[in-house]
Amino acid sequence: MSNAAHSSRVAIVGAGPGGLASAMLLAREGIPVTIFESEPAVGGRTRTIHAPGGYKFDIGPTFFLYPRVLKDIFEACGERLEDHVELKRLDPQYHLVFEGGGEIRATGDLGRLEQEIARLAPADARNVRRFLDDNRAKLEAFRPVLEQSFSSPADLVSPAMLAALPKLRPFSNVNDDLKRYFADPRVRLAFSFQTKYLGMSPFQCPSLFTILSFLEYEHGVYHPIGGCGAVSEAMADVARKMGVDIRLNTPVDRILYDNGEAVGVEAGGERFAAGSIVVNGDFGHAMRRLVPEAMRPRWKNKRLDRAKLSCSTFMLYLGIEGDIGDLSHHTILLAKDYERNIREITEGILSEEPSVYVQHAGASDPSLAPKGHTSLYVLVPVPNLRCNIDWQKEGPRYRRLALERLKLLGLNDIESRIRFERVVTPRGWQDEFSVFEGATFNLAHNLTQMLYFRPHNRFGRNVYLVGGGTHPGSGLPVIYEGARITTRLLLEDRERRRSGEREAEPEVETIREATL
Repeated sequence: MSNAAHSSRVAIVGAGPGGLASAMLLAREGIPVTIFESEPAVGGRTRTIHAPGGYKFDIGPTFFLYPRVLKDIFEACGERLEDHVELKRLDPQYHLVFEGGGEIRATGDLGRLEQEIARLAPADARNVRRFLDDNRAKLEAFRPVLEQSFSSPADLVSPAMLAALPKLRPFSNVNDDLKRYFADPRVRLAFSFQTKYLGMSPFQCPSLFTILSFLEYEHGVYHPIGGCGAVSEAMADVARKMGVDIRLNTPVDRILYDNGEAVGVEAGGERFAAGSIVVNGDFGHAMRRLVPEAMRPRWKNKRLDRAKLSCSTFMLYLGIEGDIGDLSHHTILLAKDYERNIREITEGILSEEPSVYVQHAGASDPSLAPKGHTSLYVLVPVPNLRCNIDWQKEGPRYRRLALERLKLLGLNDIESRIRFERVVTPRGWQDEFSVFEGATFNLAHNLTQMLYFRPHNRFGRNVYLVGGGTHPGSGLPVIYEGARITTRLLLEDRERRRSGEREAEPEVETIREATL
């Protein structure tokens, strides 16, 4: 494979959202692309599983937020997203139930939202529009930062970064930032629980991420008809139409190197030459499995072992005979002592009074369960595997606890009607889904693991990253934006190679980074 580095082909490891988006954008440029996917279906954790009895469940993400980025990618490829997937805007977006008393049916209709909040805290309702106005300006200031790559420390003082800084309040957390608008802690939770999308606590997550709730209220929360896997399937259909070769059931064993340059991959016992490799996999797992330690000087095993990780999740996928009443599409039970619940997760304690998220997609999409039946997705945030919880012992007990917590949402009689059940613990996330330490939301998004300090999109000579473990971070719209960044860097490097210019070198580790 001595000439492999000069191959025009791109090999993409993993057909998750970032891998599929990258494939589409590269194919648009006429570059031959092959995706190697270990599973029998595309989507990674953004796929829909078909269970016995006709039940369907999203594995991971259960809604679609800020579709603008993916729409842009489809349009760049000569397609319209709406021609391939029906996105249904939800109203209410979700039903928040506070165990300590009160509820909010969250909606993008500002008049109704103010009325919902006024029932809990009339003074706070008067500040909703100010919060949205301020965060609209914050997102506008920060969008150029999310769209740029961070390959050098100098990028931390780029014009976009300097322009955004006055809006970011980098040393404030989400909850403290929200105190400027809302006095009632329940109202603050309505605008801060979204930090769970990053697997983080609103009491620790940087204040930048108040933009998550803003995005929901400003741009809507959507359900793709057929489940979030329908979006992945649509992307794969377009990619195949553009000539992308998607090889399912084909795990990559390792990336091949020659004199420090990646020259291809080994998959299924065969070697495939490629001039560029894009890795779309869980960062910690993929690095240890695919990339020799010598080829990742900034992310050696010791650094991976001390990296800050997100929490994990305890999952129940339940196929239930009969209906379950008027449960909303998305319902969130927020623990009576939410701050203690979050602190316990952070400290590695298995909470006895956890918050619980429930998706009843049949409220909007009857295609996800047989007629007369219900598919329920239940998620409980829990510590990751670094906390040494014995899930073989605790799993059955925590299942019983989760079902008891559902009774607080009126789901009193479902256990006897369960006809399909799948449980995924943090151990299952690691063993079944290749999630490093079971940290479902990847590397934490604290200040020392964001922007330049997150794994770079250009990861090595001819190796690139895409997905929640690289810049800009986790969450579907952010991962799609990351695919645009990664693709742009790859194309720039190829152009330099063609023109005989020196290629951009991956940044070496600095003394400061080595201490983080």
